Amino acid sequence: MNCISFLSIISLFLHASNAFHSPNQHFSTKPQHHFKHRTTLRLTPRQLQFWQDVSTGLQPIEKFYADENQSLDRIWEFCERAKSGVSAVGCMDGQEPSEEHVEGLTAKPFWDVESDPKNFPWATKLQDNAHIIINEFQHKLLSPSKDESSNNNNKDNTLFSGDSAWQSAIMGEGWSAFRLQRLGVWNVANCAVFPQTYELLRSLDIPLAVRGVCFARQCPNSGVSSHSDGRNFILTSHLGLQIPEGCWMKVGNEQRSWTEGKLTTIDTSFTHSTGNPSEEDRHVLIIDFWHPELTEAERAGLTYIYDLRNKFESGEIPFRQPKVEAQPQGEEEEKGLSGLWNVLTGGGGQ
Repeated sequence: MNCISFLSIISLFLHASNAFHSPNQHFSTKPQHHFKHRTTLRLTPRQLQFWQDVSTGLQPIEKFYADENQSLDRIWEFCERAKSGVSAVGCMDGQEPSEEHVEGLTAKPFWDVESDPKNFPWATKLQDNAHIIINEFQHKLLSPSKDESSNNNNKDNTLFSGDSAWQSAIMGEGWSAFRLQRLGVWNVANCAVFPQTYELLRSLDIPLAVRGVCFARQCPNSGVSSHSDGRNFILTSHLGLQIPEGCWMKVGNEQRSWTEGKLTTIDTSFTHSTGNPSEEDRHVLIIDFWHPELTEAERAGLTYIYDLRNKFESGEIPFRQPKVEAQPQGEEEEKGLSGLWNVLTGGGGQ
């Protein structure tokens, strides 16, 4: 299952922010690179405002990195595809990229980050110090606070909770998470529960991407059905914490298991599924990070786009009448909202 259209998410903001108005502000828009998939959906005024703000914000980023000979061409193409709602085509069996796609990136189901210190200098250091995370996690799991114990007889039920109805539908009832970082923002309260883990992750300078960091639990005799998170520019590492015998993860056409204290790294634009046939919980630490072939400029561009979308989604940016643009004729506005959580948090969570 691919991510629901990026454009669908922006349709939310029209209905959420019509009550907010400010004086008209018109921005010059960078002429976008020609792209074979032009927009086929009529955009709401709120959607037009979003994409005009994207264009306005990317221009100074492009200018800054031009001095370092770093182009944003692929990010402008990313915007045009996301705006059109037309999914990319996978480059190999099992890959199902969405419209949130960066052209030209290496795609493979599993990545061996430990043996590639040039692209992943943090990976070996993380594995060498995995015992810090495992020990802290086990201590918290087995020794809940007095408040937690009094509120619930199931010791770890207060630590993990399902993220949303969407994740229950896609990830299954057996999957739940405890988030340390989401959408680029560290959860101060949750990080205080795992201070050693937080400090270790911060010290490694991992190029964390927009989806975040979380502990993930898979309950006994449950699994995650096959799906694709769509975005090919984010890779996901799972650090094995507690892995019962028989647990598996299938990515594309390849199936592997996890190893406690080791990283299993995947590209979640491939269809992927998991299973825990044991009678024990399976636990991993999930870390989402930028694809190593993105340039610094491209990371900055994508960070800006997703940060802006978060501000639109939260209502931090009020409605403003956008500059008039030519629109396709005879097409319906995109109104789907069911993919809101999927696009904002993605997956990687197995």
